[in-house]
Amino acid sequence: MRPFKTRNKYGAKRTNGYASKREAEYAHDLENRKRAINGDVAYWLEQVPVRLSIGKLTIDFLVFLRDGTWRFVEVKGVATRDFKLRLLALQNEHPEIYDVLEIVG
Repeated sequence: MRPFKTRNKYGAKRTNGYASKREAEYAHDLENRKRAINGDVAYWLEQVPVRLSIGKLTIDFLVFLRDGTWRFVEVKGVATRDFKLRLLALQNEHPEIYDVLEIVG
């Protein structure tokens, strides 16, 4: 398996198959918010691909809220040069996605 650029430990005890502990913790938080009686999350999807002219950007989560709105969430510990380039391409090619993108980190 190819190592991650940020030296994250894939498949470590707390990651449950996510790319990082932070991403696993955010998924756990989403699940708790979904199960809560007054939770704001209706459901969520993982690893949503977005096609760009320079390749593909896989956004970590697409979160659908109970009020009918939705947002993309990208969990980042370190914003790499490649991610910044893809983010710029996303802003130019898909402004409707960029406007609802939240970067957590």
